[in-house]
Amino acid sequence: MERHDGSMAQERQLMTGAQALVRALEDVGVTDIFGMPGGAILPFYDPLFASEKIRHVLVRHEQGAGHAAEGYAMVTGRVGVCVATSGPGATNLITAIGDAHMDSVPMVAITGQVGTRAIGTDAFQEADIVGATMPFVKHSFLVTSPDEVAARVFEAFHLASTGRPGPVLIDVTKNAQEDKTHYVRPESLDLPGYALPGKPNQRRVAQAAEVIASCERPVFYLGGGLSRAGVGVQELRELIELVGAPFVTTLTALDVMPTDHPLNLGMPGMHGTVAAVGALQRADLVICLGARFDDRVTGKPDTFARHASVIHVDIDPAEISKIREADVPIVGDLKDVVPALSSACRDQFAAEPRVEIDQWLTEVAHTKATYPTSWTDTDDGLLQPQEVITHLARLAPEDTVWVTGVGQHQMWSAHYLEFNQPHSWLTSAGAGTMGYGVPAAMGAKVGAPQRPVWLIDGDGCFQMTNQELATCTLNEIPIKVALINNSSLGMVRQWQTLFYGQRYSNTDLHTGAGTERVPDFVTLAQAYGAVGLRCERLEDVDDVIAQANAINDRPVVIDFICSADSQVWPMVAAGVSNDDIQYAKGMSPTWEEE
Repeated sequence: MERHDGSMAQERQLMTGAQALVRALEDVGVTDIFGMPGGAILPFYDPLFASEKIRHVLVRHEQGAGHAAEGYAMVTGRVGVCVATSGPGATNLITAIGDAHMDSVPMVAITGQVGTRAIGTDAFQEADIVGATMPFVKHSFLVTSPDEVAARVFEAFHLASTGRPGPVLIDVTKNAQEDKTHYVRPESLDLPGYALPGKPNQRRVAQAAEVIASCERPVFYLGGGLSRAGVGVQELRELIELVGAPFVTTLTALDVMPTDHPLNLGMPGMHGTVAAVGALQRADLVICLGARFDDRVTGKPDTFARHASVIHVDIDPAEISKIREADVPIVGDLKDVVPALSSACRDQFAAEPRVEIDQWLTEVAHTKATYPTSWTDTDDGLLQPQEVITHLARLAPEDTVWVTGVGQHQMWSAHYLEFNQPHSWLTSAGAGTMGYGVPAAMGAKVGAPQRPVWLIDGDGCFQMTNQELATCTLNEIPIKVALINNSSLGMVRQWQTLFYGQRYSNTDLHTGAGTERVPDFVTLAQAYGAVGLRCERLEDVDDVIAQANAINDRPVVIDFICSADSQVWPMVAAGVSNDDIQYAKGMSPTWEEE
């Protein structure tokens, strides 16, 4: 038999391509996959049935398999795996693949394909999934021979998990699964043109330290790349506290540093805190670590941090200077760059006195104290979503994994949840995928079964993928769901309130207060074998949450009946400068006061 060091000859075992696919997945360390069988992938499911190493979770929709693989990857740091058949099975994965691409999530999607000779004939359930997903996969493979199977699996997992992580597609024809091959575990990878960055350029790192030492108003701009790189809290804390600069965390990076750190200004951007947005706008140096200057952070790009020099660190050279020209570009793995930058700053500060930044810290602290993120009650007497989320955060165990859907509840969660350890926050950021929540929470719970998993979802998002509650019940995956039920597509409704004269075109979902509740979420949860609870009064919130926290043998859904008039503030309207941020309707901060 083969040894991992390759010092002994390998035993060449004759098997089908499908058996080789299962064997290769076992050899790369896969223990959990999410999927649904169908004709073109059926040969794979037969040997999978006999595997003692891989748990398969049967989803109710292929999109759920993809998002579950994402959730699994996010909490474990390992590659998530999803499987679907050809045609509509494969195309149903596209949204999740696109989501993983936008948020740099390591994922391998395995799809069945019609037989090689049938490709291009419009055969039953044929779809060019390689072509369809090409814009948003890191790489894709069409496997037409069983002899290719093992090599492609090892290459796919390497690609998905190294460099800038992302989704990789393996499309396997039916004949490649059924024909015979001699299984050989690959000893090397054949990936011409794929090169990982080496150690960071020390001259650039030293230059960055010099710039940091000479600036008066520095801000760290922390992105999700820190989490993907596995940068530890202590490593990052050492750099931040050595420099002493305030920091902002993007939507994908809320858990890279403790929420209560005194230098933490919160999330920047369209619905960021006044302190975070204001600090970036007034900075003379932005130190960007693993972020990409996306439009939701920058607003109108040519007005973003207009007085600042930029140090930009990213593992993907294509991101550097794509939106904002970098004065000090550093291409490298943040796992290497963060300690290297700490060392360089320490040397620089010891060699020459640095510019004092005390006045800057005083200004930033004043802004944070003057413009806290808060809310005012609406006139309808219904629950305020922000208050519900605050109670959830206070009553949840410290090691809770938080997942959200997309919309108002996502932004409120970003503001009012608290984090003290990495891999605690899962959300769809770049793609903004409604329906992400339930399957992502399911995948997270499979990946971290010992940790409580709370999903904060909206009544719109929840109805897109709530069929995966059946998957959770049948597979003993006890996620907890807090539905912020404002009976509407809340973020769209907010824009209609602010910019469309309160003409609420097609945003009323009829699920909450004053309606016949179609569907009734409590009854729906019960139909799926979950516990359904409802809360309509503030005095009941803590008790209902406590009931949910005590149930750990099945999924729980709480239907919080909330006000449709609650809005997300602060806000920067699309296409305008971040200088035009409003912290409440019609109210803008005045930087000059500081």
